[in-house]
Amino acid sequence: MFGSAQNGVLLAARLLMASALLPTGIARALNVSGFAVTLAGAGCPAPNAVATAAVIVQVFGPLAVILGVMPRITGLVMAAFVAGMAALLHPFWLHVGAAAVTERSFLLADLGLAGAFLMYAMTGPGAWGWQGFFRTGGAPAPASVKAAQKAPARPRSGSVKRTGGRAPARAAA
Repeated sequence: MFGSAQNGVLLAARLLMASALLPTGIARALNVSGFAVTLAGAGCPAPNAVATAAVIVQVFGPLAVILGVMPRITGLVMAAFVAGMAALLHPFWLHVGAAAVTERSFLLADLGLAGAFLMYAMTGPGAWGWQGFFRTGGAPAPASVKAAQKAPARPRSGSVKRTGGRAPARAAA
């Protein structure tokens, strides 16, 4: 994929990754104490502190991913957060039967999301992140404009002024 298509796919991927965490983060932010009770029931030490930190990460992390802010750090932190919370909240090895299958499915889905955050950390947000927005003056530049900006202008063959020095080498043809 090239140019706009690649940037569009990267933006869509960032929006999908953020949509997996942001609504839950907002709901947990509205009831941090309830989330702390859930963490305490899962055997988490210092559940109030962990719940507060998790809410901060789960609300501001997806917003940073959407905007494309510090992709390496954000992607790595979000991957670690998702994998850690998955292991804490979905211990399928403690369940039997249908509950074990359900918890294992949740754990694997969260680990897949952690993998997506790792890929985001390695690929970056593309040109349609906040840095690309400010670099091009407000809107992503089309690929043809970017190519014209990178390539130096070549003078036409009949309009070149020479100012002394050696004569240009010409091919014998």
